[in-house]
Amino acid sequence: MTKEVKIKKGEKMSVDPRLTGLDTWVEGEVIDIYTNPFKGLIIAIKDSLGRIFFGESEYFKLA
Repeated sequence: MTKEVKIKKGEKMSVDPRLTGLDTWVEGEVIDIYTNPFKGLIIAIKDSLGRIFFGESEYFKLA
């Protein structure tokens, strides 16, 4: 049984460097959340520099 986490727009999350290609985790604000029938839960965040990162929920953690 998996633990379900409720994520809301506006929350702060960090994204894994494996997804961004950067050296460190990037923190940003959740701007979109949706379910892709093939990939599962997809999260999009926008950081303080205006960059948008999105991907599968496994690459994100609450900040």
